[in-house]
Amino acid sequence: MATAAPEKKDGIWETVKTIFWALVIAGIFRTLFFQPFWIPSGSMKDTLLIGDFLFVNKMAYGYSAHSCPFSLCPISGRLLERAPERGDVAVFRHPTRDVDFIKRVIGLPGDTIQMRGGRLWMNGEAVPVTPAGEFIETKDQQGPQGLIPRCVNDPVAQGGECIKDRMTETLPGGNSHDVLNILDGWVADDTPTFTVPEGQYFFMGDNRDNSEDSRFPAEIGGLGFVPAEFLIGRADRIMFSSAGSSLLYFWTWRADRFFKAVN
Repeated sequence: MATAAPEKKDGIWETVKTIFWALVIAGIFRTLFFQPFWIPSGSMKDTLLIGDFLFVNKMAYGYSAHSCPFSLCPISGRLLERAPERGDVAVFRHPTRDVDFIKRVIGLPGDTIQMRGGRLWMNGEAVPVTPAGEFIETKDQQGPQGLIPRCVNDPVAQGGECIKDRMTETLPGGNSHDVLNILDGWVADDTPTFTVPEGQYFFMGDNRDNSEDSRFPAEIGGLGFVPAEFLIGRADRIMFSSAGSSLLYFWTWRADRFFKAVN
């Protein structure tokens, strides 16, 4: 009995060391390679849905202070910098808020961007779009926040079909992706012409009438242009998806979205 206490203390200490090193390894993995990201809003529908869970490729654009949790990496500017491509779906730290956003890279440095009547214009030319049918979802609370989707066919009763118009947009360079429209004449359907400064990027959500993005200048409290140092990584693949308010509700899992590539 005399040796039981030291053995117990040694066991506790070994457990503490194991947990410590596990956290260190997880932190290194998260900082250098892949960061988990959960989709909380509908701004990127139908590319990303509320409840999609993905890993962000941290190697895609290099590293900055914002690559570490709480933006604590001791890095000035970007290390091993690689520029994003037009059309990438990227995670970045909001330049004026302590929160991560996920949007699509639309404008590269030197590009001019304008919305005219809900259509995207780049460098003086309208970006081609083709009809892609309708995006239909259930008009009901979504995710832990209980967000209610907006619909072209509003008013829609709870549990009814919520419809959005869908188009396929093809950016210069050939990247094609779906965009949704809810309301003609929305506040950001017509904008001034933005010229993307050197070292910065212009982001937009695919759910065009339900996205706070670079169409809203920073001077009025919006996102504005995003400097390269705020980039965190590229979203490449959805790993898991749940339509419910909790991951434990297995009957709400979207198995068809598991391991789906992000385009």
